[in-house]
Amino acid sequence: MNVSKKTAVAVCIVMSVFLLVGTAFAAKPKGTAEKEEGVYTIGMIVKNLGNPFFEACERGAKEAAAELGDKIIFTGPDVPTAEGQIALIDSFIAQRVDVIAPVANDPDALIPVCNKARNAGINVVAWNSPMTSEGVDIYVDNPTAESLGRIEVQMLADLIDYEGEFAILSAAATMPNQNLFIEWMKEELKLPKYSKMKFVGTVYGDDLREKSYNEAMGLFKSYPNLKGIISPTTVGIAATARALEDEGLSGKIELTGLGLPSEMAEYIKSGTCGKMALFNPVDQGYLSVYASHTIASGEIEGNVGETFSAGRMGEFEIVEVKGQAPSIIMGEPFIFDAGNIDEWKDVY
Repeated sequence: MNVSKKTAVAVCIVMSVFLLVGTAFAAKPKGTAEKEEGVYTIGMIVKNLGNPFFEACERGAKEAAAELGDKIIFTGPDVPTAEGQIALIDSFIAQRVDVIAPVANDPDALIPVCNKARNAGINVVAWNSPMTSEGVDIYVDNPTAESLGRIEVQMLADLIDYEGEFAILSAAATMPNQNLFIEWMKEELKLPKYSKMKFVGTVYGDDLREKSYNEAMGLFKSYPNLKGIISPTTVGIAATARALEDEGLSGKIELTGLGLPSEMAEYIKSGTCGKMALFNPVDQGYLSVYASHTIASGEIEGNVGETFSAGRMGEFEIVEVKGQAPSIIMGEPFIFDAGNIDEWKDVY
C-alpha cells in the first residue's frame, strides 16, 4: 500500500471514530448529556395561571429548588383546561426535562401524554389533583380528601346550627380533587346529626373568578331560603364572599370552604365567612419539588413503603390510597377563623 492510500485509510478511520463518538453523544438518553450531575429540571404545570393558591405553591417550589440546587419551570395554561396542560407537557418532553409535575384538570385526558413522557425516560409526579399509577409515578396529596371533605360539612353545620338548605360552589366538574371532597361531604352528611340540613345541589365556577361570582349570584336567586354555601376552592370561596357582600347577604347566608388567609382575611373579619380550612400551599409546592428530586435521583422508585426526607418538612412515607398512584400525604387541614386569621394573612 502506498503512502497516499495509507493516509486515506487513516483519515477514514479517524472520521469514523468521530462519527461514532458524535452519534453516541447524540443518542444519550435524557438527563445524561449537557447536565450538571445531581441537578434536575422539574417542569411544574398548575391548573391555570393567575390563581393565588398556585402562586403560593410556586414560592414553596422555588424554596425547595434553591435548597436542592434544582431548576424549576413553573407554568400553566391561561384557563384551566386539559388541552392547555397537554400542550405544556408535550413542550416539556421536547425540552427533555427530568420530571414533569402536573396538577391535572382532567386526569384521564392527561394519561396518554404523561405516559409519553414516561416512555421518554421522564418521571411524572402528580400533585394537588389525584392521578392513578396508570399515568404517573407518584402523587403528592393534600391532607386526605376525606379529612377536607368532612371538615367542610362540620364547619358549615356549626355555622348554621345544623339546620337549613345549603349548596356547594365547586371548581370544574372534571377536577378529581373537587369531586373527592364532595363525595366525602356527602358521606359526612349521612350521619344522623345532619338530618335537618338539606343539600340542594352543586354549581361549578371552573376556578374562574367572574364565573364563580356569577354562579354564587345564581344560587342566591334559585334558593331564596339558602342558609349556607360550601366552596372547596380558593377561587370560588373568595368570589362567593364578594357576591354575598355585594348583595347584602353577609351573615344571612353562611360561607365556608377552602380559602387562602391572605385573600379571605377581610371576609372572615367582617363575618361574611365564619370559618374556613386549608393546608399550606407553600408547603405543598415545597414537598412536591422534594418528591420530584428524590425520584429523579433514584433515591426512591415510587413504591409503597419507601421513605425520604423533605428538608424542613421532615420524613415522609409513600403510602397506598385507593384509586391513586402511590401517595405522599401532607397532613391534616387547619381551620382559620376571626381568632387566628391575623396570624396567617401575611403568610400566604
